[in-house]
Amino acid sequence: MHYHFFSRLYLSVLSFTLLFFVSISGFAQNTNPSKPATALPEPAQKVNPSQITNQQATDFYNQAKSTGMSDMDIEKAALQRGYTLDQISAMRKRVAQKPEQEEVADPNRDELDETRDQDELDELEDETHNEKDSTNARKVTRKRINRTFGSSFFAQPSSTFEPNLRIATPRNYILGPEDEIVVDIYGNSVDNFKMKISPEGTVKMLNLAPVYVNGLTIEQANERIVNRLRQAYSTLNRSGSGTYSSITLGNVRSIRVMITGEATRPGTYTVSSLATAFNALSLSGGPNKNGSYRNIEVIRNNNVIRKIDLYRFLVDADLKDNIALQDQDIILIRPFESRIELVGQVKRPGIFEARTGESISSLIRYAGGFTPEAYTQTLTYQRNTGTNYVIGSIDSAQIASFTPKNGDIFNIKKILDIVSNQVEVKGAVTLPGIYALEERCNTVLKLIQMSQGLSPRAFLNRALLERSSGETQTGIVAFDLRKLVNGEIADIELLPGDILTVKSVEDLKEFTFLSISGSVINPGNYFYYKDISIADLIFQAGGYTEGGVPYRIEVSRRIKNDTLDLPTSQNVRIYTIDVADNLILNPDDQKFKLEPSDMVIVRKSPRYEAQKTVTIIGEVKFPGNYTIISNFERISDLFTKTGGVKPEAYLPGVRFYRNRELLAVDIETIMKKPSLPSNLLLLDGDTLMIPRRSETVRIQGGVHNPSVMNYDPKYEYEDYISQAGGYTEQGWKKRVYVSHPNGRTYRTKNFLFFRSYPTIAPGSIVTIPVKAEQPERERTPGERIALFSFIASMVSTLSIAIITLSR
Repeated sequence: MHYHFFSRLYLSVLSFTLLFFVSISGFAQNTNPSKPATALPEPAQKVNPSQITNQQATDFYNQAKSTGMSDMDIEKAALQRGYTLDQISAMRKRVAQKPEQEEVADPNRDELDETRDQDELDELEDETHNEKDSTNARKVTRKRINRTFGSSFFAQPSSTFEPNLRIATPRNYILGPEDEIVVDIYGNSVDNFKMKISPEGTVKMLNLAPVYVNGLTIEQANERIVNRLRQAYSTLNRSGSGTYSSITLGNVRSIRVMITGEATRPGTYTVSSLATAFNALSLSGGPNKNGSYRNIEVIRNNNVIRKIDLYRFLVDADLKDNIALQDQDIILIRPFESRIELVGQVKRPGIFEARTGESISSLIRYAGGFTPEAYTQTLTYQRNTGTNYVIGSIDSAQIASFTPKNGDIFNIKKILDIVSNQVEVKGAVTLPGIYALEERCNTVLKLIQMSQGLSPRAFLNRALLERSSGETQTGIVAFDLRKLVNGEIADIELLPGDILTVKSVEDLKEFTFLSISGSVINPGNYFYYKDISIADLIFQAGGYTEGGVPYRIEVSRRIKNDTLDLPTSQNVRIYTIDVADNLILNPDDQKFKLEPSDMVIVRKSPRYEAQKTVTIIGEVKFPGNYTIISNFERISDLFTKTGGVKPEAYLPGVRFYRNRELLAVDIETIMKKPSLPSNLLLLDGDTLMIPRRSETVRIQGGVHNPSVMNYDPKYEYEDYISQAGGYTEQGWKKRVYVSHPNGRTYRTKNFLFFRSYPTIAPGSIVTIPVKAEQPERERTPGERIALFSFIASMVSTLSIAIITLSR
């Protein structure tokens, strides 16, 4: 919701109560806006707030406003007709729910928001006139971001401070006109009646004389009322009488409070007599942009009875300034005297109001204190001298006593991400890292001892100490670490930020490998170690593969230095080494030591070779896989192993595959003459397929009826083409080829006007290529003349030749 819950509901409830009376008691007869609301006739009965709907509440409110009645008139009419504050509270809850759950826009809330926004815009407009000054431009930006501390509290619609009407009567509550007192008599006598305090401050009960209670507390009024009731009940509240009374406060009255000064919405407000100062401030929207949060006066009978400092509540939750209000109290919000802005490393940056004589330490407390990263040694501030801005600073000792001035901007900087007393050791020590520069760690030797000493592989000839000299570059201090450890040279004092670097022996060597390949299980590169042998490297590589032999192992080594025993063109030296079988430890193997970057090649036994097999399938007596016994076996040798072919085998159609590719070989010819070059040597994975005799021929391509037909030994090529319907127009007769079952392909042979077509065997495939269609193009006149000239020339030549031959 856009505004405080209390003010929005209160005005609506007043309209509801009046309209309920009017709807029952003849409000329609009194529609004259000039007639006061108090002249309305007394209703026959009151309307229970729980019996109305949200839509009826809205309609009654609009009807009341249309008669010209003010909010004050509505309030008086509701109170005169006996509506209690409990019923008014129930009305508030009903008003909070608009029909169809739509939220009622509060013009007062909008006015408050617009006022705050306009204040910010005015401030921004005034200050951006001088944005040519970069300092002032930054100030404008900060003011846009950081609002005054406390303003957000009153900007929240939930902070209504609505008084609780369902609490026990406060002990210090002062009775006044329109308050209701409830008297309950119990025991031997029973009675109950409610009394409303008259404008004269008296209450009247039974037929007894009035009792003056105005200005008394409920306890004081209780004593007077009991004394008066004893005129009717003589033993009331006396020991052993059996008749007792209970006097409590019923409905409370409304009071009027004026809020003036630098309030967001100054004016006169009608609130419950239980309302406090914070309730009223919340209704007015709190201080405006010039209002003070720390100098708010509560004035009663022209006397200041309380000065409110809201910071006590906002920071420490201190409610001692939240005093109860009385009728005709005035709340005066003074202009602020001094505001100081805190930016940077405080927990709650913003603009804070300072009281006269208040130090900057108090404002830092209001800001939540410093963040963990705050640099508190020195604080800088910017101050307006009246003509320009100046920069100043204070140290940590002045924070508690330094008094800021209005408009000061304090900047709390962030500490640098640097440790001032650290030293570091890196490299070949047991515990490298950062250490504190202190008495037990202020020299190089002490730092090494603090890091638990040097590692066994530390390089002792030299160490480096990086030291910042205050210049742009870092200096290097080199020293002999061995002499320092042995006490031969003086220890070196450390300075803040020093970095000690101790190298290891491995750090100063090139990272080298050994390479092994050949008949080992895990060939590849391996780390080089001092005194490593060939057997050690083979062991690291997983040992020999099947067929690997421990002799004739070749080692290839780089030539690092010039040597006279090698040709100038030779850049490597080759060693052939034998090692012990089964990698057993042998002193002779340790004599040859490998060097970095050596390449070791382990040979395979010359007699070792994995088994090779070929596959025979089809029409043989024993098809299956067969091992190649020697490297000289050929295709013709396979048929002996299979026990021969079956009678239905078709040898001209045998197919031979190698690496899944068909090799066109004529097995029938090979069987008759094994010495032919086509009788190939067998290789691992070869496959021989012996099919049955096929009785069909396939015709495909440029014929009218591509089909499969039976093989007829009496048919020739033209017969099969005729069976397929003849050539199409695009059939390319000169390019016809025939594929036989064994993979061999034969094409048509052409000589002048003569053609020789291939022989067709059982299972053959005849393919007639199809010519690509050429778009028809009309010949040009020049092409026609050239064609006619060519034909005429040919006819003339032939005629002369015929005449010559006839003679």
